[in-house]
Amino acid sequence: MPQRTPTEIVDDHESWRSRCINLIPSENVMSQRARSLLTSDMGHRYTLPGIKEMDGRLVENAYRGTRYLDEVESLAADLACDIYGCDYACVRPLSGHIAAMIAVNSVCSRGDSILAVEFARGGYPGYDEEEMAGMLGLMVGFLPYDDLSGNLIYDSAAELIESSRPGATIVGASKMLFPPEISRIKGACDGAGSRLLYDASHVLGLLAGGRFGDPFGEGADLVYGSTHKTLFGPQGGIVLTNDGKIAESIEQGLHWKTLDNAHWNRIACLAQALLEMKSFGREYAERLVTNSKALALALDRRGFPVQCGDRNYTESHQVGLDAGDVTTALGYETFEEIAKRLEEADIIIDCVGRLGTCEMTRFGMGKREMGKIAELVTRLLVEGEDVASVRSSVNGFRAGFQKIHYAFD
Repeated sequence: MPQRTPTEIVDDHESWRSRCINLIPSENVMSQRARSLLTSDMGHRYTLPGIKEMDGRLVENAYRGTRYLDEVESLAADLACDIYGCDYACVRPLSGHIAAMIAVNSVCSRGDSILAVEFARGGYPGYDEEEMAGMLGLMVGFLPYDDLSGNLIYDSAAELIESSRPGATIVGASKMLFPPEISRIKGACDGAGSRLLYDASHVLGLLAGGRFGDPFGEGADLVYGSTHKTLFGPQGGIVLTNDGKIAESIEQGLHWKTLDNAHWNRIACLAQALLEMKSFGREYAERLVTNSKALALALDRRGFPVQCGDRNYTESHQVGLDAGDVTTALGYETFEEIAKRLEEADIIIDCVGRLGTCEMTRFGMGKREMGKIAELVTRLLVEGEDVASVRSSVNGFRAGFQKIHYAFD
């Protein structure tokens, strides 16, 4: 059998995903104009700053021909500062994980401790001692968390911050239904000399649209995250601050430490996404939250276990599920089996107990369509309908939503 070409594989992938309903909260889609910038000549180019010549003189940039790379990076950073209300933006991180490394490294030294949300409570696993935090030489403690309310236990968290005096306290998580009340632990952080960091990977688009609080206004020292979830840009990362000393520390920790080539085609693409967010972000964020509430309500009414019904379910792009409750209620051995079953019907979810409305919202879906998605999910998982029948309905429904919204195209 002849080997398939990369083009054939990618074409098959794109054809299949155009027929699917994607409910993964950490994925989104870019506009055609943004995607086109990824294939530009900037994908071949990069800069080489800070090189010393033989006589010891520092060369600002050892590579010439970078004037437009510098310009597009400045544009992206300026747009980010404007949108998020800050004085400094670093758009060079290649991922949200690297943005987290840069952020934590800018305020902590080896041997320091940090406090974060535990992975089992919906936190990001990179903050575990076995992962990125340990690689940076940091000790890790976990913030008290209330599973029922989907938020920190703030009084207990403040007491822990005051007693343990961590170098950094990190709020934000991979599973986020409600905005963290940053101001409730700001005083404890200041008193303990702990920098207050906000991992906003999942909610940068909501923040840009004014729908998930005001982190800097509430006391965050650093806001950072990935640029491809609710912020509908390319895969990458961003770090934001109003603190000049932190900004200087970030710059000192970049080249040949956490970064080399920053992929300026990606930065150009991010600049385009930020332009779109500046123009359409409020409308998009409003629809995103409305859709999440509608999907949660429709699933709940159909007997599918969802979380936080007493709080109107969610204020984000996510619908919360308790994987154990769902597995038990539907009669499966594991939640992974549920995810695989849905994938057979061309409904894509993750395996950690979240549903997301980012991508389907950008394809123009609204409250009515959220009800249809709930119907399709429950036809398969609750009513036991045949996979092929549900898949046919999914494909027919999805065919009517192919155009990217909230864009200039």
